[in-house]
Amino acid sequence: MQTISQLDRRLFDRVAVSRLRGAHPVLPRLSRAADHGLLWTGTAALLAATGHRPARRAALRGLGALAVASLAANTAGKWLTRRHRPLTDAVPLVRQLARQPGTSSFPSGHSASAAAFATGVLLESPRLGALVAPVAAAVAASRVYVGVHYPGDVLAGCALGVGAAALTCRWWPLRPQAPAAARPRVAAPALPGGEGLVVVVNDRAGASAVGPFTSCADRLATLLPAAELLRCQADDDLGELLAEGARRAARRGGALGICGGDGSVNAAAVVAARGGVPLAVFPGGTLNHFALDLGVPTLEAAADAVDGGQAVAVDLGLVRPEGGAGASGTSGTSGPELRFLNTFSIGVYPELVRAREQLEGSLGKWPAVAVGLVRVLRTARPLEVSVAGRPRRLWLLFAGNGRYLPDGFAPTYRQRLDDGLLDVRVVDGSTPFARTRLVAAVLTGTLGRSRVYTAARLPRLRITGLAAVPDLAYDGEVAPAPDALLLGKQRRALTVYRPA
Repeated sequence: MQTISQLDRRLFDRVAVSRLRGAHPVLPRLSRAADHGLLWTGTAALLAATGHRPARRAALRGLGALAVASLAANTAGKWLTRRHRPLTDAVPLVRQLARQPGTSSFPSGHSASAAAFATGVLLESPRLGALVAPVAAAVAASRVYVGVHYPGDVLAGCALGVGAAALTCRWWPLRPQAPAAARPRVAAPALPGGEGLVVVVNDRAGASAVGPFTSCADRLATLLPAAELLRCQADDDLGELLAEGARRAARRGGALGICGGDGSVNAAAVVAARGGVPLAVFPGGTLNHFALDLGVPTLEAAADAVDGGQAVAVDLGLVRPEGGAGASGTSGTSGPELRFLNTFSIGVYPELVRAREQLEGSLGKWPAVAVGLVRVLRTARPLEVSVAGRPRRLWLLFAGNGRYLPDGFAPTYRQRLDDGLLDVRVVDGSTPFARTRLVAAVLTGTLGRSRVYTAARLPRLRITGLAAVPDLAYDGEVAPAPDALLLGKQRRALTVYRPA
């Protein structure tokens, strides 16, 4: 260690007396700009403002990695090492910071944050990461240049930042670039320029723009000039517009299109399957899970598939209410069948959706999610239901339309859209300290190995004893829960446009 420390000091002394052409005043200004993560927070805001989904994901992962790295470097790292800062006698005054930091020199918190943010962005978008990485490297180098860190401090901080970014994948797995597999169907008509396509544009969806100055409707009109656009605004009924759009598409031998989020796509899928017309999905919501799994991340990708008549057949999840005796002994009731493209759940998630909807108008969507989650976790109680004829006490029952990956917490993406199976995941509430164990497993990313968690892949599942369960959730929407229901699949029931 003494030899490494001496080498570190010699390297620092060489940098101190060197004259790097063009480095001043760029490096000192960069070093100050990165104080408290302000440079990276501003960069993340610019990425998010583009409205491009990969850029938003890159910004979120970068900030998450930065938070982990900053916490590790500035608390545990510095407290454990307590290394003295370098002597700045050889560093020219013009390069030194006006305020010298008084904390431990090892590791470099600025370098850890810079490397963490750049690596987080790189994991989501190599192209954006290539733009951010040189700035991050310059910030790391600036800490030696201004005389507040040894080179070893910077290298350790960079290694810590890269590790923090990699660690985020444990809680938020990366989505693969390849779309989910599905069996192709040749019956989808090619609609050059959108001829015969009727697109319902849900202006109430979470993201109604593709940039700061362009709406989804305007962009679609440019991409598919022959398509008919129906705008769903505040006072319109989405279901009625979709039904009318499907009728017009069927008369023309064309297809129904939907521009909106997962809830809108779900409603359009039901109408399209019932009317026997193909569906074109244009991602125009906040999350667009189905569009991403399908392989149409942009309006342009969906438009290309419509032009060329390229489509696949996908499964629909089915929720079939069944009459029966509820927990109170009274006769149960059955309601309409529901279908889902992505997920179904009972338990904590429906309560979270309802809490979000109550707060969304005043707080906005994501703040409402955060506040609603705190409220739900504080007041939630396990559900008493019967699953496949077996009494269970559950926090959550999740069913995916097809197998979701990764296993365990945070199901993110699918590799198949027509496997005929339900991905059923259950969080048990009957074990001792179930709530504490659940929170600990989620925070450590070990839910998949926890005793409170079980999973299975099934073609169907019966759930009874739901009389005390107020709601169920499907594709982000909430509906009243019947006393009993059967979860199942409709194999390859929907034809959806997707680029080859």
